[in-house]
Amino acid sequence: MRLLLVEDDDRVAAALSAVLAKHGFDVTHARSGEEALRALLPAQGPSYGCVLLDLGLPDQDGFEVCSRIRRRTSTPVIMVTARADVRSRIHGLNLGADDYVVKPYDTGELLARIHAVGRRPPLRPGAESAAPAPADGAGAAERPPAGSLQLGPVDIELPTRRVMVSGEPIALTRKEFDLLALLAQRPGVVFRREQIISEVWRTSWEGTGRTLEVHVASLRAKLRMPSMIETVRGVGYRLVVPAV
Repeated sequence: MRLLLVEDDDRVAAALSAVLAKHGFDVTHARSGEEALRALLPAQGPSYGCVLLDLGLPDQDGFEVCSRIRRRTSTPVIMVTARADVRSRIHGLNLGADDYVVKPYDTGELLARIHAVGRRPPLRPGAESAAPAPADGAGAAERPPAGSLQLGPVDIELPTRRVMVSGEPIALTRKEFDLLALLAQRPGVVFRREQIISEVWRTSWEGTGRTLEVHVASLRAKLRMPSMIETVRGVGYRLVVPAV
């Protein structure tokens, strides 16, 4: 896999590039946001499988870089930053980042997250992947039905990946939609955290649990119905159909 590492600290970049190279990755290093955006132009050669994006860049904030990347390509973006606050995590994911890793991190965790986003089917720029397959109580997966789901005031259009609340469109990130679509297949059924991570992130890596919590918090805020996604302590989450 080709990786684009966006990091202004040459020592950090050199050390990480060496580790990634040992694991078979072809790493290109960009030191600024503009350099990264130029590297992602189609004319620059084969596409990248993932972008590792630091937020503290010299020319512009990494959030803005992520937003500009997402407008031109669907290449997975993993934010790798020292900003550990939940607000920054939610903001990054809302801008379209596929994952968020806080420095200092375990190298094994970062590698697992890169492989996780790399297992996702490739997308055309601006396109979205199909809705994820739901899991039943035993963890078996099957294709979600075509069409729409109506859950009280919430309408979920699976083919077009659109969500409406009381007739108002709600902008969700790719993973937020995948999470909502998964839970909506079986309202009232508890989905284990491990199930959700397996279905939505396609990984069993335990470190993804924090990312799941951030996505749930963001989804609750966007739907403006915090009680719609209920936490089942020690188990996982379930969707509760709100009253009309």
